[in-house]
Formats: sequence, structure tokens, C-alpha cells
Amino acid sequence: MGISTHILDTTLGKPAAGVAVRLERRDDARFVTVAEGQTDADGRSKLVVDPPAPGHYQIRFEVAAYFERLGVEGFYPEVEIQFLVREGAGSHYHVPLLLNPFGYSTYRGS
Repeated sequence: MGISTHILDTTLGKPAAGVAVRLERRDDARFVTVAEGQTDADGRSKLVVDPPAPGHYQIRFEVAAYFERLGVEGFYPEVEIQFLVREGAGSHYHVPLLLNPFGYSTYRGS
């Protein structure tokens, strides 16, 4: 359970490893860090917040360093994905990121 993410580099067709990931939860007018991590060799990161409390969340992906390691000039230094947790205990939220140097997309995974 909890919140997890997965990054797939759509240009290379493989997982994006070593990307710093930070989960934040909105507290009044600002976001507060709840968990931090890094994607593993499979591009996955489990952000341990179990169970996630209902609220407004954001996952921040620090992608500039990833593209620099590849020797690629990327357009986005960071990607922020905001989402709402509406359910209580026992819920799992998977937020994948499909990434390339000049674009990205996301969806609620399973």
C-alpha cells in the first residue's frame, strides 16, 4: 500500500534509474516533504506513506541530473505531478511518469 511511482524514459524505451523523487503534501498554502527517495534500476520508487492520509499531494522528480548523466539536453529540469488522495487506509496510489527530454505524461496506475 502507500504511494509509488515508476519512470519510463520513452526515448530509450527503458526505466529511468537514479532520479531523485520527493513526495510532498499540501499543508495550508505550501507543500511539506513527506518522503524522499530515488528510482531504482527498474525506475521504481516506493514513497513510504502507509496509509496515505487524504489530501493534496505532489511528486517532484529531479530530472535534470538524469538527462545530464545521459549527455542529453532536457527541457524540463523538474517535473511536478499533483494529485488528490481521497480514500483512507488500505489505498494504494501508483503515479507513473513517461518521460523524454522534451515532454512527459502521467496517469493513475495500478
